[in-house]
Amino acid sequence: MTQEVTRDAQEVERDLRKGLAARIGTERFDLWFGKQVRFQLSADQVSVCAPDQFSLDRLRKQFRSDILIVARELITREITLDFRVLPSSKPKAVERTGQSKSTATDPQSPPTVKLLSVQPARRPQRREPCYSRTLDSFVVGVGNRIAMTAAKSVCERPGSISPLFIYGPPGCGKSHLQETICGTVRQTLGLRRVLSLSSEQFTSHFLDALHGSGLPSFRRKCRDVDVLAIDNVQFFAGKRATLVELQHTMDSLLRQGRQLILTADRPPNELRQLGPELAARVSGGLLCGIEHADYETRLGIAKQMSVRSRRAIPERVLQLVASELTGDARRIAGALHRLEATSEALDQTITLDFARSTLADIFRATVQVVRLSDIERAVCDTFGLDSRTLKDGGKAKSSSHPRMLAMWLARKYTRAAFSEISEHFGRRSHSTVISAEKKVNRWVSDGATIQLGQAACNVEDAIRRIETQLRTG
Repeated sequence: MTQEVTRDAQEVERDLRKGLAARIGTERFDLWFGKQVRFQLSADQVSVCAPDQFSLDRLRKQFRSDILIVARELITREITLDFRVLPSSKPKAVERTGQSKSTATDPQSPPTVKLLSVQPARRPQRREPCYSRTLDSFVVGVGNRIAMTAAKSVCERPGSISPLFIYGPPGCGKSHLQETICGTVRQTLGLRRVLSLSSEQFTSHFLDALHGSGLPSFRRKCRDVDVLAIDNVQFFAGKRATLVELQHTMDSLLRQGRQLILTADRPPNELRQLGPELAARVSGGLLCGIEHADYETRLGIAKQMSVRSRRAIPERVLQLVASELTGDARRIAGALHRLEATSEALDQTITLDFARSTLADIFRATVQVVRLSDIERAVCDTFGLDSRTLKDGGKAKSSSHPRMLAMWLARKYTRAAFSEISEHFGRRSHSTVISAEKKVNRWVSDGATIQLGQAACNVEDAIRRIETQLRTG
């Protein structure tokens, strides 16, 4: 009987720790509770046991109501809270100072013990990526200006534009902007219930709930929030049960007027594997596309990153990095890290020639070789065609227009001859390629539209989507 009571108490303590971490955030829980704080259940009382008086006072002041709410959710009967210092905490703190144990009885020793016992809460060694970034840290450019404007609106009035759906190719800044919004609403508005997850984390927590921890706790964690942000929702494809749970979570938050933020690598209408239900739910919010950073934006990103470098990086070197490394902003970070590490290892100043020689292999790797087969695959993926239809299709617009775009892109990105392009795309004469190039140029200059799936799409937008497919493979 005693073993059964002990086991129940241990289960309650475990659930209490999980519930509290979900309520106040894992980072804050690890910082203030971690393994050094224990919970003890006896009769109708929950005791919070801290290693020292300083930590105990902070827990009582900051987290009393949170602990009480979580405890009452787990224990159906009325309970009270008790805060106490663990009796074994002081001797351990004295031993860490390198003093003899006898100093614990010295009247002058208690202040030293209290100061040292705060060591588990060392902030500089912890980083809170989701909450440490603000709008000022986000570099604004042509390709992300609309998304940034939407982010500002969300930060001023969370829930006014919900859901906010941000999409774009990898490395364009979607995740950074998501973290920026979460950090801003937490710091400027003082919202505590802000949860930012990757799609993998959402799926893992959901599966854990199904197989052990329980769905109610998971749902409280994801639905009892002011802001919920989920990154890269395209990875939910094929996870039917997780998708259904996500849809119910979205419905719950939207009914409460809470803020929902989703990111993906493409717009909702192209996420066919996620089903029409997701697209329907985000249609009432705001869709914002982000493009790959242009030169000015990349230079701004490089300058911002260089501020944190331990070595001085000249302006001309930053300009070189921004001009050579297009697309993914992560490449810029990697290049600057390489420069800093090499400079320290060789004890050399970072100059333009030093940067060229140090980053030569990175620059070469970013020069992408585009083949006709790559263009064919990108066009087929964008328009939902198979290769045979693209090449063998007749004059129907559903196949002829994508084929003309493919020929135009082949002229732009490859050095293939007219005859080679014509033969690859199933035509008999090189004049077909010349005609296609002229026609697409006219479409672009006139701002014409082209049929993409069930909707009309601006030609430049269609080209941009194909080019994104080429970059991402």
